[in-house]
Amino acid sequence: MRYRYLGNTGIEVSAHCLGAMMFGAVGNPDHDDCARIVHAALDAGINFVDTADMYSAGESEEIVGRALRGRRDDVVLATKVHFPMGEGPNRGGNSRRWIVRAVEDSLRRLDTDRIDLYQVHRPDRHTDVEETLGALTDLVRAGKIRAFGCSTFPASEIVEAHHVAERRGLYRFRTEQPPYSLLARGAETEVLPVCERYGMGVLTWSPLASGFLSGRYRRGAEVDLTSGRPRLTPHRFDPSLPGNAAKYDAVEELAALAEEIGCTLPELAVAFAAAHPAVTSVIIGPRTMEQLTSLLAGASLVLDDDVLDRVDEIVPPGTDLYRADGAWTPPALADPALRRRPPAERAAG
Repeated sequence: MRYRYLGNTGIEVSAHCLGAMMFGAVGNPDHDDCARIVHAALDAGINFVDTADMYSAGESEEIVGRALRGRRDDVVLATKVHFPMGEGPNRGGNSRRWIVRAVEDSLRRLDTDRIDLYQVHRPDRHTDVEETLGALTDLVRAGKIRAFGCSTFPASEIVEAHHVAERRGLYRFRTEQPPYSLLARGAETEVLPVCERYGMGVLTWSPLASGFLSGRYRRGAEVDLTSGRPRLTPHRFDPSLPGNAAKYDAVEELAALAEEIGCTLPELAVAFAAAHPAVTSVIIGPRTMEQLTSLLAGASLVLDDDVLDRVDEIVPPGTDLYRADGAWTPPALADPALRRRPPAERAAG
């Protein structure tokens, strides 16, 4: 296992991070089996574990907390805040009111007295970033968190947050967690260069493109759209849809490249994400021990320039053939009301 510094925090983490999104009702409901996966990852040299309060409505954090008993001091523990936790107003978002409550809930579920990396899961257009940074700064000073970062933020909001922190004398985002894979290279355009410029650590998620790079979905093979990942987003996997043709074509070429260099397609996918100089750690999110074992098999794989040049020919740098599930959509694109003047105002010219 290789280790890298997490930006300029001075914290050293493994180049592979164990993601716990699939622990709990959404993925693997067997708590004991999930604990075994955690222990196997730690035994293999992983010292970085990432979860979130909203994963299986807090169940993932509880599983991780129990699994880390007796080994907590050896682990860099990361979790997140933002998405709603329960019904009613003020139970989500990036406000001080919610953050100071959510961090206490996460500490309790994780059975720990501190969180090494506390991440804002998505931007919140209803909350001034100064409000968010102020709350997080106070949590660092109180010793409840060691550092904080953002997840799936566009480059413009990362830059704004750094400027606000500098102007207001607040602590700043030390990490970013973007989606990044062989099929989703959009982060290379602005997000990764911005992170490098500000000395931020980068944890990338979905290196297998939600299973598209697992090797299970190939051109000409029958795809069961009623189970697994395809059941959740069949439009992304349906081979008959024209928009998916480029993805299936790229998968075939990438699979051939993997075979040529003597590795599996998932191993190539994870090694690709780890090869970018801005990337600190690649999050792998196994649901089963078998998946963990297969992903760790390629932990030592390093891609040379010739292989990376071949990848660039298949999927050009900065190109998104696949939009990661759960990626952030700017409100101005998602909400038509933000693109249109009220009728009376339009009539007045």
